[in-house]
Amino acid sequence: MRSILRIMKTELRVLFYSPIAWLILIVFAFQAGVEFCTQIADLLRQQALGYRLYAATSSIFGGYGGVITSMLENLYLYIPLLTMGLMSRELSSGSIKLLYSSPVSNVQIILGKYFATLVYGLGFVAILLLEFFLSWIIVKDFDIMMVLVALLGLYLTVCVYAAIGLFMSTITQYQVVAAIGTLAVLAVLNFIGQVGQEIDFVRDLTYWLSISGRSKTFMDGLVNSADLLYFLLVVLMFLALSIIKLHGERSKASFAGNMLRYGTVFVVVLGLGYLTSRPKMVHYYDGTQTKRNTLSVASQEVVSKLTGGLTMTTYVNMLEDNYYQGMPASRNYDLQRFENYVRFKPEMKTRYVYYYHRAHNPFLDQRFPDLDDKQRMDTLCKINDWDPDRFLPYEEVAKTVDLSGERYRFVRLIERENGQRVFLRIYEDNMRQPGEAEISTALKTLVAPTPRVGFVTGHEERSIDNYGVRGYGLFAREVTFRYSLVNEGFRVENLSLEQPVDPEVGILVISDMRSSFSETEMKNYLDFIERGGNLVILGEPRRQENMNPLLEPLGLRFTDDMLVRPTREFLADVMVGYFTDEFGELSNSIRQAIRQKDCFATLSACGVEQTEDRGFSVVDCIRTDSTGVWNERQTTNFVDEVPTCDPQRGEIEKPYSLMKYLTREVDGREQRIVVIGDSDCFASSELNTTRNGIPATNFSVIQAVFKQMSYGEFPLETSRVRPPDDHVRLTQAANGWLKTLYCGVFPGVLLLFSVIIWVRRRNK
Repeated sequence: MRSILRIMKTELRVLFYSPIAWLILIVFAFQAGVEFCTQIADLLRQQALGYRLYAATSSIFGGYGGVITSMLENLYLYIPLLTMGLMSRELSSGSIKLLYSSPVSNVQIILGKYFATLVYGLGFVAILLLEFFLSWIIVKDFDIMMVLVALLGLYLTVCVYAAIGLFMSTITQYQVVAAIGTLAVLAVLNFIGQVGQEIDFVRDLTYWLSISGRSKTFMDGLVNSADLLYFLLVVLMFLALSIIKLHGERSKASFAGNMLRYGTVFVVVLGLGYLTSRPKMVHYYDGTQTKRNTLSVASQEVVSKLTGGLTMTTYVNMLEDNYYQGMPASRNYDLQRFENYVRFKPEMKTRYVYYYHRAHNPFLDQRFPDLDDKQRMDTLCKINDWDPDRFLPYEEVAKTVDLSGERYRFVRLIERENGQRVFLRIYEDNMRQPGEAEISTALKTLVAPTPRVGFVTGHEERSIDNYGVRGYGLFAREVTFRYSLVNEGFRVENLSLEQPVDPEVGILVISDMRSSFSETEMKNYLDFIERGGNLVILGEPRRQENMNPLLEPLGLRFTDDMLVRPTREFLADVMVGYFTDEFGELSNSIRQAIRQKDCFATLSACGVEQTEDRGFSVVDCIRTDSTGVWNERQTTNFVDEVPTCDPQRGEIEKPYSLMKYLTREVDGREQRIVVIGDSDCFASSELNTTRNGIPATNFSVIQAVFKQMSYGEFPLETSRVRPPDDHVRLTQAANGWLKTLYCGVFPGVLLLFSVIIWVRRRNK
């Protein structure tokens, strides 16, 4: 041990007498200072504009552009310059012979020099700690552990780069060659994760070897034992290779013997890395205050109930335009989306099935219009050099699962060993892949009863089979729409009230009836209400005569006239409503909409009024403005005419309720009923419409309504506590002295030290 310390001290003395070592520290300190001041300035600017900061600690140090993340990305520029002379200097000067003749072993030589670089690496950490301590003071509820974990990730990267640089320095006497060789090895370690990804076993090995992204989890405040052991194993591997190289030089070992030793070290490290990266062997520590790198508590509860085996099979249709997301080369990246779930369910198995069947793919339809499915698949195999035996005809797949309802799109099937199944889809939006909310909601349908929603038919109501402008197909059962009911845990179906409502149907939706209920239908409707079933009723102007009898048992009615809201920008029948605080107390999504000053918008609405007390607790959820809105009784052509309020005609300007929420206790269970004064608000046309100056969020209303209807069970609530570090205790006036301190004073102090040491060395 004394020999190691002696070599380490000697190497440190040489390092700190070197202008390169000081230059690296000075440049590192200046660059870190610039990044730090930039991040602080951005946060102060946001505060000055009146915005509430989100996770200020992560913004300053981690994430995609924080100080530690930025410095981590530039480490490859510093470490090769530092390590290129560790052994090359000894080899070129001949002093290596003195080391060989001294009573020190190869292990002691390598460890002494390596430990010297680790001590130097602590200088990087010390520079960043200067920014850490100031941030601790000025940031409210500073996330200490998140930053310490990020610093650990940076230091581990320094350790790996230093071990690689040391090894490259042992194999050449030219320092520049050693530096270039280190960069080359780092490039290989970044690239190798893309090698052999088409081959199952090779995929896991080369993916493990890749250093790309290994530090990202640390930057987010998460310690992953697989990544931690990766750094340690790679360090040990390159140190062992360095020792073997010295042993070969010192003992004149044969080339074959050295190659065998190199290969043994590589295989052992690769094997250990593979074993320690298996899901059951991986452990995690989330250092963030709000545990944002971990599944939400609600998701963890769902996963904990998934006892027994669980298999996720991804079905990839090679003739559909999303096939690339499940290709073997992308498989490891694809599975990263489910890492948090594997963390709590490590025994979960994954499979990929590749097949072909005609599906939506405009490119193939245009390029190969006359080819059948088999011919298209054979053509693609020839073009892309794919193995045709890998791909099954759909007839083989159909023996175990029916994908016709999924339109033969890219889809995952999650199965429990008890036979329960659920599809997990991708969506036609910017994100495409499911997030935690969608994945956990799908899993929850395997452990909790799925609410059945019956859409009443028989009176030309809005249909869930209609995907046009008036239809409810988009929000009810469109598989490509992330927020449709079928993707949020509900089972939807058409229902006729000519028969009593099935007891398992817990929610009825009635909208835009163009004719009245028959006596039988009314009886079954009243029986449903009497038993405590939940109900959503959507009215429409000119349908009051048909629908008001449905509201009478509830003590409500739709207003006789259409509401108007004349503006310069829009037709008078475009109605805007605002969420009440009482509605916000019922729903997180509405509470967020209120904070963002979003609203509710629809066409041709009527108001909802309470006529008498029928034993329900009534809450106004959406109301119009108190001025500029009235019930219009004269104008019907809103394109060519602008209505005016005429009190003499019974037109009353006042705030109108567009949505009421009713509750009462029935047999120990709360009955919930929502009444809305328009049916267009949930139709495809309105959900796909944006109006300049009207920040409508009807999606939020749908989610809030049906979450209440399912008693909060679906869709699963995966929201988290907002990070408390949301304020910086500085003003923009502080930017000047921060730049002076971190971009001038601290680098200047390092420069002064370097000059003093250089002068002392010169005098000696």
